Amino acid sequence: MLERRWLVVVLALSLTGLGAAITGLLFTSGVNLLRDWRLDLLDELPAWLVLPALGGFGGMVSAWLVTRLSPAAGGAGITHIMGFLRHRPVPMGLRVGLVKLVAGIIAIGCGFPLGPEGPAVQMGGSVAWKMSRWLRAPVAFRRVIVAAGGGAGIAAVFSAPIGGFIYAIEELLHSARPVVLLLVLITTFSADTWADVMGGGGLSSTIGFQLERQYTPLVRFLPIDLIYLIALGVVVGVLAELYTRYVLTMQRQGSRWFGDRLILRMTLSGVVLGCVYAALPETFHNPSELKHLIGAGEADINLALSSFVVLFFCTGLAAGSGAPGGLFMPMLTLGGALGLTCGTWMQSLTGYVPTTYVFAGMGAFVAGCSRTPISAMFLAFALTKDLLILKPILVTSLTSFVVARLFHPHSIYERQMGMELDSEERMEKQLNRHRRPFSAPIPPQSSKGDLS
Repeated sequence: MLERRWLVVVLALSLTGLGAAITGLLFTSGVNLLRDWRLDLLDELPAWLVLPALGGFGGMVSAWLVTRLSPAAGGAGITHIMGFLRHRPVPMGLRVGLVKLVAGIIAIGCGFPLGPEGPAVQMGGSVAWKMSRWLRAPVAFRRVIVAAGGGAGIAAVFSAPIGGFIYAIEELLHSARPVVLLLVLITTFSADTWADVMGGGGLSSTIGFQLERQYTPLVRFLPIDLIYLIALGVVVGVLAELYTRYVLTMQRQGSRWFGDRLILRMTLSGVVLGCVYAALPETFHNPSELKHLIGAGEADINLALSSFVVLFFCTGLAAGSGAPGGLFMPMLTLGGALGLTCGTWMQSLTGYVPTTYVFAGMGAFVAGCSRTPISAMFLAFALTKDLLILKPILVTSLTSFVVARLFHPHSIYERQMGMELDSEERMEKQLNRHRRPFSAPIPPQSSKGDLS
């Protein structure tokens, strides 16, 4: 089949990479724009007024878009693609992707502490599905194209083509056939390339492709580090499973308390989150700056520990509200804060701590929640682009993965899938009841008198 239609499949994958890059860049740019506007408002008005008002307004508008236009655009989005790949009857297409784009920008930009990776996976998968339909790609390869689109979304947002490639194989497809590996690899690297081109001045740019590092830590890996990294992996694995159960509990309680009233649910959640952040120091008002302080190791133990506690509970509340946003970015920050905290304690107890504890904690927390240690390793690696850091991250990620699996074999997304898809199906049915189905007008019947 591929030999006869290889050009169509390659064209669909190439356009999928381009579409994933465009939607990923639009999403991050929109979120950054709203975030900067929110920070400007905080310079002029008190936080107790701005943050609850913006949180409630953003939650209401985002929920209205999801409820009225595309219920499948709510939640993280990864479970939606996973459901499609497991042959669940879930809505796909550009409508879902566009609603996810706008609603996610509004929710995250107005203060919901979620990340862009979940929407990026769903938007990339939606674009891939539409491209495969438009180009009439072979049905046997449409699942591969959709999974490749999800991986391309990760690659575009994180600038991590290998991480997106591994995630599509490890979490979405569970397949390692050579042809599948090649097709997914083409898509994720094309998405990352297009993201670099469009984000760096276009084709006329004279700067060229460069290796961008968000962080440049001093990486040193000694044999004694293995003991410290395994110990960190055990701690992170336990807390990652605890975080997973907390997020799932918040989602269940939200469904129990509010049912399908997503607008009320997200509005109240936005107000509560705004009130919480208004009561915190200014450092917490900018999640990107907080993540940078933790990643660069510039946060002290009080800030690192308080960041972990605040993000632990607030991201669970945001995810439980049904807001369109992902958890990978919060997981990375949580793991980094945990690694920094444990590193400080280890330094005071033993007089030594590995230099890789922060990024090892990042990868370990993602691995413990998502049960994808290889993807977690490459996502954390993408922040530094330092090959020497791969080994310590892998040791901690594998340890966290094993420890978390002792409590439950499935990832947070596998456990979320049934819950979120059932809620989307109920909202879709409710939306369809309010739509007027088109029916052709019935032609008037001629009477016998007319015939005569």
